[in-house]
Amino acid sequence: MKLKEILSDLETANHPVSKILHKGEQFKTIAIGFKKGMILKEHKTNLPAKLFVIQGKVIYKQGEVFTLLNAYDEINIPTNILHSVEATEDSLCLLTQG
Repeated sequence: MKLKEILSDLETANHPVSKILHKGEQFKTIAIGFKKGMILKEHKTNLPAKLFVIQGKVIYKQGEVFTLLNAYDEINIPTNILHSVEATEDSLCLLTQG
């Protein structure tokens, strides 16, 4: 249901929509929905993370490095490094932390 909620919330959202799908003591799985052009602004994570693109296309930006991720692509996100994500089309991603 949470993925459907994200897609529904995106219809009126001005920024990416995220919801926690599963959480334990040392991990978290988050779904993030984007409309084309939305940006998850620059931030850091204090836990090792991996971003999976389920549908759509996003650009993962880390410093001067821009990585285009298509559906089914994934990328490791290091701790304490500034990064951002921009959707080049409507997209749905999963983020695992921990």
